[in-house]
Amino acid sequence: MTAPSGTASAPQAQGHRPPEGFGEALARLASVQKSNKGAPAYSRFVNRKLGRVLAALSYVVGLTPNQVTAISATFTFTGIALIALVDPAPWLGAAVCLALVIGYAFDAADGQLARLRGGGSRSGEYLDHMVDSAKISSLHLAVLISWYRFGDLDGAAPLLIPVGFTVVAAVMFFGMILKDLLARAHRAATGAPPPAPAPASTLRSLLVIPTDYGMLCVAFLLIGFPTVFMPLYGLFFAGNLLFLLAASVKWFREVGSLDAT
Repeated sequence: MTAPSGTASAPQAQGHRPPEGFGEALARLASVQKSNKGAPAYSRFVNRKLGRVLAALSYVVGLTPNQVTAISATFTFTGIALIALVDPAPWLGAAVCLALVIGYAFDAADGQLARLRGGGSRSGEYLDHMVDSAKISSLHLAVLISWYRFGDLDGAAPLLIPVGFTVVAAVMFFGMILKDLLARAHRAATGAPPPAPAPASTLRSLLVIPTDYGMLCVAFLLIGFPTVFMPLYGLFFAGNLLFLLAASVKWFREVGSLDAT
């Protein structure tokens, strides 16, 4: 899972007139991208670029950021429903992967569209985060249901993997949201400037691939091959659990540093 991306942002200095057409909208979006610091590889090199194209198209046809969020939710929860309701088969993997990947790309597009339009809204940020929080838990609960209904399991122990993944994903998302919220509240109260953007590390983007929601979406291509998908899903769970344990300590220290000031 990647860091949360809200639709709200401060107005951008993009010029005094709106973009004219898809090409200019796409060019402007290239200059108002978020920092890539901490972004996993798929999210950084694939999803944000797909989101940029979708944001430019959405701008041209007159969609709002909240409408783009709704489109993202429609694709994402369609894929999640297929996981829970349909017996795994090779064709199902392609359908689920496509739905989740498109949903994730539109999730990147809503914030970019907001920046292109001059800034988002608090209600848009709220809506975006609520959809994100619903999808990261329901995705793993859908896997739990699928394994329980259709899996040829040797006992109930494997079901603990999606249960644990649900907890880890929810806690990680909440931790990132809360850490950022506390830092923003601290800056508002003290007048401290926001931290300077740090350069993105390609090595780090590759190392945190196990936490990359986009790569997890791609992994669902293999849901029709349980002997391959189940161990792979377990590896994603282990990677996210280890990351959460390490990140929680780091985040606690960062929040603690706010107390010192």
